[in-house]
Amino acid sequence: MSAGTAQHARQGPAKSRRSRPGPASPAGGRAGKGTRRGAWTPWLYLAPALVVLGGLLVYPIYQLGLISFLEYTQAQVSGGEPTTFQGFANYAELFGDGEFWNVVVATLLFAAVCVVSTLAVGCALAVLLTRVRAIPRLALMLAALGAWATPAITGSTVWVFLFDPDFGPVNKVLVWSGLSGFENYSWTYDRYSAFALVLFEVVWCSFPFVMVTVYAGIKAIPSEVLEAAALDGASTWRIWRTVMAPMLRPILVVVTIQSIIWDFKVFTQIYVMTDGGGIARQNMVLNVYAYQKAFASSQYSLGSAIGVVMLLILLAVTLVYLRLLRRQGEEL
Repeated sequence: MSAGTAQHARQGPAKSRRSRPGPASPAGGRAGKGTRRGAWTPWLYLAPALVVLGGLLVYPIYQLGLISFLEYTQAQVSGGEPTTFQGFANYAELFGDGEFWNVVVATLLFAAVCVVSTLAVGCALAVLLTRVRAIPRLALMLAALGAWATPAITGSTVWVFLFDPDFGPVNKVLVWSGLSGFENYSWTYDRYSAFALVLFEVVWCSFPFVMVTVYAGIKAIPSEVLEAAALDGASTWRIWRTVMAPMLRPILVVVTIQSIIWDFKVFTQIYVMTDGGGIARQNMVLNVYAYQKAFASSQYSLGSAIGVVMLLILLAVTLVYLRLLRRQGEEL
């Protein structure tokens, strides 16, 4: 082997070592920084909406919580007396009031019945929409959207007229049908019939959201799946229970939570149809109770405390519902 060949042999490994790519840490570091920057990109797009929501939600909730810890009545509003910090005194007074607990129980039961009824009617009509022809489907959709678009105070006034004891057409039809006990019958006099009347109105103006949302979800289910279940001899109820409902579970979660929030804080229907809470305040719910305390009695701190309690109850119910779904293996 010549000297030149030996020198080339000695330089070969050195050159190959020098020509190898360096460690990937610098490039990896640049990639990591880019990934971190990319993770913040969605939040940058959401920032304007979050700022608006913060102004519309966070600050009012902060003020609500702050007033609930103060002595804040008409005297403090008018400037006649200074505002003083009361700590949990307002909550102690509220929790020591037996009427408050009666209202809480009535609100929870009424909201639960409203949610179940709204979901049942909305889902049943959504399935019906998939079974009828185009013209009946269009008519039902327009009627439902008309009920949904009607303001709550307008719908409540119409329902009060329909069930009016003297001029209401519902009582007249019942009497013509042979039910003699409905002459001049007042639906708002009895506590349970008044709650039932409000329930009908709440379901009437709430089911269209459930119906339209669930109908859109049903149309997204592949038709082959439903046809296969029908060919296997499954009934309509079994197809809904074993095929549609599991595939629609994310949509049902959304409409259930929305219904819980809407029905728990019902105010207009109760206030208009029972004239501010019914005879001897027998149809009081938490939203109306808070209004009576804050504005009718000028006890704004107690009204704020009721609002905080309502917020906490809604959060607790929603979190428990989501936790139960997570335990069943649902991805939320």
